[in-house]
Amino acid sequence: MIRLFIAIPLPERIQEQLHAMGRSLPGAKPVFAEQIHLTLRFIGEVDGSMFKDIKEALAEIDSTAFSIAVQGVGHFPPRGKPRVLWAGVEPAEPLIRLKRKIDTSLIGCGIGADSRKYSPHITIARLNNPPMQRIASFLAGNAFLRFDEFRVDSFLLFSSKLSNKGALHRVEAEYHLAA
Repeated sequence: MIRLFIAIPLPERIQEQLHAMGRSLPGAKPVFAEQIHLTLRFIGEVDGSMFKDIKEALAEIDSTAFSIAVQGVGHFPPRGKPRVLWAGVEPAEPLIRLKRKIDTSLIGCGIGADSRKYSPHITIARLNNPPMQRIASFLAGNAFLRFDEFRVDSFLLFSSKLSNKGALHRVEAEYHLAA
């Protein structure tokens, strides 16, 4: 069995800046810079034949490149004890269209529809009970976060292995978007 998800890679400079933000909050476990990405769809564990079907179905997606911007910060869950700090993504219709096409492809492979509403975000740190005042300060200090737009010209299929040091991600396939 292989654990899979689909994501958009981020420019290295944005990964490094988001990693530094995650490190700035005491009690937070920042995501490693090289593992910071914008998840489009978590698939979960599949067998080898399903993995092959997914790779082939994703290769058939016809979509064009677009630009998006990282904007704002928040936490999950939105109410209650925060467990994840995230950076948001400016709403962009091309991103939502790409997500829908990916979902349709996966349904064609026998993967069930995503039951959660898609909320584009980039995980920057996991939280282990830091004081609420520090979280509130972090959110207030980064409320107007906005990076320059960047071009999305591909999406990636990742495998993920869980370890005691966290998840280890590996690119299994890259899918280019039309110019």
